[in-house]
Amino acid sequence: MRISDLYARSEKPVISFEFFPPKTDAGYRSLYRTIAELKHLDPGFVSVTWGAGGSTRAKTVDLVVQIQRELGIPAMAHMTCVGSPRAELAETLERLVREGLHNVLALRGDPPKDATHFEPVADGFAHASELVAFVRSRFDLCIGAACYPEKHPDAPSAEADLARLVEKVAAGTDFLITNLFFDADDYFAFVARARAAGIGVPIVPGIMPVVSAANVRRMAQLTGARIPHALEVELARTGEDDDATQEVGIAWATDQCRRLLAGGVPGLHFYTLNRSPAARRVFENLLA
Repeated sequence: MRISDLYARSEKPVISFEFFPPKTDAGYRSLYRTIAELKHLDPGFVSVTWGAGGSTRAKTVDLVVQIQRELGIPAMAHMTCVGSPRAELAETLERLVREGLHNVLALRGDPPKDATHFEPVADGFAHASELVAFVRSRFDLCIGAACYPEKHPDAPSAEADLARLVEKVAAGTDFLITNLFFDADDYFAFVARARAAGIGVPIVPGIMPVVSAANVRRMAQLTGARIPHALEVELARTGEDDDATQEVGIAWATDQCRRLLAGGVPGLHFYTLNRSPAARRVFENLLA
């Protein structure tokens, strides 16, 4: 199933979840059980990230193949430009096609931890738009890409970021998933700007329920996401109590998702950080 078809044909918003490959075999087995437990929620698809520098590319492909083949859930592999020359990218894409996968999320990727900025490898790509064009020119795959309601942290301005997004969509992107954000108004304002710029593909909000104050602040710093004052007040109140923080995060994300659904979004994509209970509770709240 091509994910773009899910968005086009579904009579209700498409719910999806994102995971990352664990570093150990035990973690891998545990994550697979977690994803299997989500099947009763009938997700439209799940996605699996690509480790720093492509370090987990084999496990990413292994996991999406297993999910789709054994659980019957459409699966999407992430793919980044970091540390990956064209030949290696092509080899991975060829395996996805051989295994019957139909979807890929094409990303530039973050620079390695010891690097101050992104540097393409020899015979690699510097921008996600180049990776999208490469996939589109050689493979019959459905291509997703990322977008940033509050602009990419490396972009000099929101206008420049939107111009690059127009290029990425023109290169062959079928749908977009946003970076995490915490205010529905930011999403709707961004979509209005994107539509005015001629972007017509589905723009799916990416949701990350807060489970740890330290973690969400780190993620916000890395991605440029703004933490609204009201949420900061709640996080300050719960302090280091992760259980209380998670309750705040679930309540905030539930309200955020209700506002997004009321505004007619094509779906909700949950960034689980491999902690599915918070995302599952938000989803169950929406059904209540």
